[in-house]
Amino acid sequence: MIDSHLHLWTLDTFVTGGVRHYSWLGPQHGALFRSFGEDEARETLDAAGVRGAVLVQADDSVADTESMLAVAERNPWVFGVVGWIRLDAPAEAAEQLHRFTAQPVFRGVRHLLHDDPRSDFLDLPTVRDSLTLVAQRGLTLDIPDAFPRHLDSAVRLAREMPELTVVLDHLGKPPLADPQLMDSWRANFMAFGREPNSVAKLSGLYLPGAEYTAESLRPLFESALEAFGPERLMIGCDWPVSTLGAPYGRTLDVLLELVSTLSPSEQDLVLEETAIRVYGLAVTPIAEG
Repeated sequence: MIDSHLHLWTLDTFVTGGVRHYSWLGPQHGALFRSFGEDEARETLDAAGVRGAVLVQADDSVADTESMLAVAERNPWVFGVVGWIRLDAPAEAAEQLHRFTAQPVFRGVRHLLHDDPRSDFLDLPTVRDSLTLVAQRGLTLDIPDAFPRHLDSAVRLAREMPELTVVLDHLGKPPLADPQLMDSWRANFMAFGREPNSVAKLSGLYLPGAEYTAESLRPLFESALEAFGPERLMIGCDWPVSTLGAPYGRTLDVLLELVSTLSPSEQDLVLEETAIRVYGLAVTPIAEG
């Protein structure tokens, strides 16, 4: 399989030019507050039988993106990079896209919406102009932690920009422990799934107040299948953030237990083929290889 959602960061790069990166991460995160590098990532994937991954930004900075691209140059197991560009400044975004896409492994962009104070970020005219450039280059937009502030605007974005592939990370972070909020999540989630240019990731599902078990997560999985079908779902472990909940192998085992209920061809879609198609990865699916 291909892990469609993996992060790396190095504490030595937390500060560049007087700017502190990864501002969301600190000692309060316990064992997560350390470096997670390419060698540890490769060992972790190998131990789980995962052949490669898509690196996803963990900081709204050029430095984070450049670091991931450098890792990709050294490591053939990195099949794609989802980086950051300044979406609210189209001229700057255009320059960054020109520079980053010189490396074919750069396959998409993401902005930490949940940390941005602007609840209308995806509706801003400047952001829409930059996303037009993203779509023109055949790149995707990943949206993290969309619920509750951004899932409705993700629906508008997908509807109003059909030329852009919009990837919803972590199923939009459903509030599984709150039935009333779940009704609101499900309405927006299903509306998002009705847009043909929308995709969702089975990732980041350590949810507050809910057990991380296949039984607990099955309603979410069934909703995802209803909304997207296996052809628009991809699997990811959100390592190393997921280590706050359990080791990589345990995180993956629960997701694989859910996916095992599908037919073999549907499993191939969720485990590899959707990620290869959506991100345009230069990888041959195992089922065809």
